[in-house]
Amino acid sequence: MKLRDRLFFLLVFFSLTFATAFAQISHRNILVPFETGINTQLIPVDEWKPFPQNAAEWRNLIPSETQKNLIKKGEAALKKEFRAIPATVTLEFKRNGNRTDYEDISFDKRYMLWDMVLAEAIEGNGRFTDHIIDGIWSVCEESFWGINAHIGMQKAGTGLPDVQEPVVDLFAAETAAILSWTDYLLGPSLDRQSKLIRQRIRYEIDRRVLTPMISARYGYLGGGNPEEKLSNWAPWVASNYLTANLLLEKDPQRRVDGVTRSMKIINQYINGLGNDGSTEEGPHYWFASGACVFDALALLKDATGGSLDLFQNEFIKQIGAYICKMHIAGNYFINVADAAPALKADGLLLYRFGTATGDDYLKSFGAMAYRESLHDTLPHEQFYRTRQLYNLKAISDCEKFTGSVNDIPDVWLPDVQLMSSRSAKGLFVAAHGGDNGESHNHNDVGDFMVYAGGYPLIIDVGRGTYTARTFSKNRYDIWFNTSAYHNLPLINGYQQAEGREFAASGVKYNHKGNISQLTLDIAKAYPREAGIQSWTRTVEMNKKQGITIRDSYRASAPLKSLSQTFMTICETDLSTPGQIRFILPDKKIATLSFNAAIWKASIEKAQKGIPEEKGLAASWDGKSIYRIILTAIAPNTQGTLQYKITF
Repeated sequence: MKLRDRLFFLLVFFSLTFATAFAQISHRNILVPFETGINTQLIPVDEWKPFPQNAAEWRNLIPSETQKNLIKKGEAALKKEFRAIPATVTLEFKRNGNRTDYEDISFDKRYMLWDMVLAEAIEGNGRFTDHIIDGIWSVCEESFWGINAHIGMQKAGTGLPDVQEPVVDLFAAETAAILSWTDYLLGPSLDRQSKLIRQRIRYEIDRRVLTPMISARYGYLGGGNPEEKLSNWAPWVASNYLTANLLLEKDPQRRVDGVTRSMKIINQYINGLGNDGSTEEGPHYWFASGACVFDALALLKDATGGSLDLFQNEFIKQIGAYICKMHIAGNYFINVADAAPALKADGLLLYRFGTATGDDYLKSFGAMAYRESLHDTLPHEQFYRTRQLYNLKAISDCEKFTGSVNDIPDVWLPDVQLMSSRSAKGLFVAAHGGDNGESHNHNDVGDFMVYAGGYPLIIDVGRGTYTARTFSKNRYDIWFNTSAYHNLPLINGYQQAEGREFAASGVKYNHKGNISQLTLDIAKAYPREAGIQSWTRTVEMNKKQGITIRDSYRASAPLKSLSQTFMTICETDLSTPGQIRFILPDKKIATLSFNAAIWKASIEKAQKGIPEEKGLAASWDGKSIYRIILTAIAPNTQGTLQYKITF
C-alpha cells in the first residue's frame, strides 16, 4: 500500500474498519442465490412505477395533514437561496479540521431541494419548479457531491476535490438518490422548461456514482476483499446506489450489473453481522445500516414485482428485532461507541419493517414511536430519501394500527456481549464486553449504564461533534472516547488501550428468575503496564433489590493508585460517606452505595471546552456532564469492590 493511501486509510476510515482482519465473517450469503436470476426478474426501467407521478394520486395516497406539512416545508425552502460552496470552506477540513461549515451549506441545499420536490409532487401547479431547477443546477455544478471530510478518498488526498476522479462517499450516493427521485417525480415538468435538465441529472449521476461504483475498491467496501467485515457505510451507500440504478440506468445490462453490485455489497455487510442480528455500532448507526439493508431489500422486492422477497428470512427478522432490544425509555436507547444516547426513532420505517417480516412487536414499536413523534413524518435534517417516500405510503395504515408494546424485561446479545435488564421499580441497567477495536470505537470494555424512572443516572457520554481529530490517530485525545470517562477503573494511572486485542475475556451471561447477570474479565483491555492480572466485573440486576456492580481484582504487585469513575448528568449529593445520591428532575432519589473505608468520593465537571463537545449538548439537553471519582485510600494487590444502586 502506498504511503498516501495508508495515510488516507488511517484518517478517514479509522472509525469504520478498525482492525477488520480480526473480525469474523459468517458466510450466510442470503442474496447470492438471487443474483443469477435478477436479469429476468427486474421490471424494465420504463415500466417500474413505485410511486405516483401526478399530484392527484399523491393527494389520494397520503393524509391531508401530511400534505399540508410537506407543502409548508416546500414554501419555507422557496424563500431561501441555494448557496455555492466556496473553495476556502472546502479547505477548512484540511486546515483546521472543521467539517461543519461545509456540511451546513451542502446539506441545507439538499434539504431545500427535497422539500420543494415533495411539495411540487403533491401540489402539482408548478410554483416550486423554477427554484427546483435552480437547486438541481446548483448541485450539479458542485465539484464534489460528498463532504470535505471524505475528499481524502481521492488519490490527490484531502483538501480540494479532483473533478477528474469522482469518488463515492455517503453523501455523493445520497445526492444521486435525491436527483434520481427528482427526475422520476417531476420529469415532465422539468422537460417543459428544458430537456437539458434531466439530461444533466443523468450525466452527473452516471459519471459521479454509477460508473465509479461498478469497479470501486474503497475501504468501506473492504478494499475489494469479500472477507472483510463492512461498516454502516456499505449498506447506506448501496441502498442509494441501487436507487439510482433502478430509476435512471437505461441500458438493461448495465442496470442489471449495477443492481447485482448493490446486492453483493449488502450481502457482504450482512455476512459481517452477529448471529443475533446485532451491530457493534449501536442503535444510532442502525438507522444507517440495518435500516438501509431494509431499504435495499424493499427496493429489490418492489423492482422485481415481489419475486425477490427476503423478509421471511429469519436473519433479516433478527436485524429488525435488534433495535427494539436496545430501547431504554422514551427517546433513550443503549448507546455504545459513537452512538448518541437519544434519538428520534423513525417509527414509520420500523412499522414497515415489522409489517414486512411479520414481527408484530417491531410493528407495534414502530407505530408507538410514530405516535410519540407527534406525527412529524419528515424530520427536517434527515437523509434516506427513498425511505421517506415509502414511509409516506405507510402513514395511513400506521395511523390505523392499534398495537401496543411492553418493555422487553431482559436482553442478551452474545455477538456484541451486551446485556440489559429492567425492574418493575423503574431501574434499568445495560452492560457490555467486546473489544476496543470496534467500528466507531470507544475504549469502554466492561462499561455499564443505569437509568431510573426512564431518566439517565449513570451514563455513557456518547459521541460529540465530528472533526478531523475524531477519525485520526489522535482520536483518543478526545476525553469521551477514553475509558477514564466511562464507568470503569483507572488502574495504576492506566486507562484501557485501543485495538482488537484489548478485549473482554471469560464473558458469561446468566438469567434466572429475578436475577440477570453479566460476568467478564476486563484485565486484557488494559495495557500490560497497568500490572493487573485479572479484573472480574459482575453487573447484576436483582429485580427486587436493585443493581450491584462487583469487581474482583488481582494485580502482580500492590497497586500504587486506583480509582473508579461514574459519569452522570444528574444533580448529586456526596455529603454522606459511602453514598452518592442522584437527584432526578422530579426530585426522586437514586442511591449508589459504596464502602467508605475503601473509597473517597469527589466530583468534577467533565467538559473541557474542546470543539468536539458541541454535539454533546444535543445528546443531553444542554446539561453539564459530571465525572464522579472514587479514589482508593489504600489499594491492595487484590480485592473485591462493590457498588449497590437502589431506587
